[in-house]
Amino acid sequence: MKTSLDCIPCFARQALEAARFITDDPAIHEQVLRDVLRAAAEMDFSQCPPIVSQQIHRTLRELTGVADPYREIKNRFNNMIMETLPELQARINNSLDPMGLALRLAIAGNVIDLGVDGNLTEQQIRSAIDNTLNEPFHGDIQAFQRAVEDAQKILYLADNAGEIVFDRLLIEQMPTEKITVAVRGYPILNDVTMIDAENIGLCNLVKVIDNGSDAPGTILTDCSEEFRMFYEDADLVIAKGQGNFETLSDEPKNIIFLFKAKCRVIAEHISLPVGTHVATSVVKPLVCTDVK
Repeated sequence: MKTSLDCIPCFARQALEAARFITDDPAIHEQVLRDVLRAAAEMDFSQCPPIVSQQIHRTLRELTGVADPYREIKNRFNNMIMETLPELQARINNSLDPMGLALRLAIAGNVIDLGVDGNLTEQQIRSAIDNTLNEPFHGDIQAFQRAVEDAQKILYLADNAGEIVFDRLLIEQMPTEKITVAVRGYPILNDVTMIDAENIGLCNLVKVIDNGSDAPGTILTDCSEEFRMFYEDADLVIAKGQGNFETLSDEPKNIIFLFKAKCRVIAEHISLPVGTHVATSVVKPLVCTDVK
């Protein structure tokens, strides 16, 4: 997916929010914003937005000397959702459609995205959980289930900390012996890394690898050889989040994207309203659409 002109203000906002999140030093705030605006003037708009975000956060880490600026808030989101895990597991197990509910919850968890909203509150997350089944939904849950059943090797691309607990709920409804989960190779925003997967017990459930990259998405040329081997070997890729959609939506691969359309640019790209919960494949479109 190419970068839109409308992405430029978002890059500036994200950079300033991230800089203020990391440090109180106004000189660093100014330098980061100037660097972003300078880069925007020379930007290659044929590239996907996560490439720009990757550069922004590399600059932030270099200026502040903090390797994982979002570590504390990632731990907080992980712990918060883990506290609700038994309740959510019981809710899924008692559902008439456990897979469907787990899928909807996994997409609802995509609200935990500090790249889109750096001021996200715990109350907003709880509200997203409570309203899971009331949100507009685009996709076909039965087609998703058939795709999972038919696949021999599934690569599940995780997105954010906290959200990874919702992913665990969905993975528990799937044949875990088929699944490899991939996390980011290095810290970027509140994206999930290996420490998050370990902290929420995912490594005890399925094989987990990292992709060797610090991009907030999956830029294949930036990923490790090991990751690319798993990617090529998988006959189904499940990709969580807008960043994975932005980086992989043009790839010739059997990919099902799961995300909440939180951005007007992406919503217009897929011709759906902002806020829609999406479970769809670009390469092999799902059979039917249910938009409430």
